[in-house]
Amino acid sequence: MKAQRRSILKKLLASVGGISVFGLAKANPLEAKDEKEVNNVTNYQDVPLFSGSTKLGNMIFIAGKGAHVAPFEIKAHTEIVLKELEAELKKAGSSMEKVLKVNVYLNDIADYKGMNEVYKGRFGKNPPVRTTVAVAKGGVPGDSLVEMDCIAYV
Repeated sequence: MKAQRRSILKKLLASVGGISVFGLAKANPLEAKDEKEVNNVTNYQDVPLFSGSTKLGNMIFIAGKGAHVAPFEIKAHTEIVLKELEAELKKAGSSMEKVLKVNVYLNDIADYKGMNEVYKGRFGKNPPVRTTVAVAKGGVPGDSLVEMDCIAYV
C-alpha cells in the first residue's frame, strides 16, 4: 500500500510539473482519454462554482469540507469534516486508506492538538502526507473551525 501510494504520488507530481526524480517525464499518466468526472456541483447565482469532487483517470480530488454547525468545538468539527471527506471518497469509489495528500486549514493554530486527537488513525496504518496551516484574517469560510481537502486514488 505504501509503495503504491508513493508510485501514484510520483506520477501525479511528474504529470503536474513535467519532471520526475529521474528527469523529464516521458508520459503523463493523467493525460486522460477519459473526460473529467465531477460530483456535487455547487452553484452560485445559477452558475457552476465548484465541485465536491473531481475524478480524472484513477485520481480523485476532494474539495474542502467544513463543519458549519454547533457545537463550535474543534474535536466535534474535525469529526464532522473527516466523516464528510470519507463519504465523498466513497461516492467517488475510493476510501480513507487511499488518500495521498490532505490539507488542513485551522481557524486557530491553538486547535492543532485537538484536531490531531481526532485525526490520528483515520487514514489507516500508512497515513497520507499532510499540510496544516492556520488561516489569516477572517478565518475558514463560514463558521467552521477546520476545513480539509484531499487527493486520493481509486
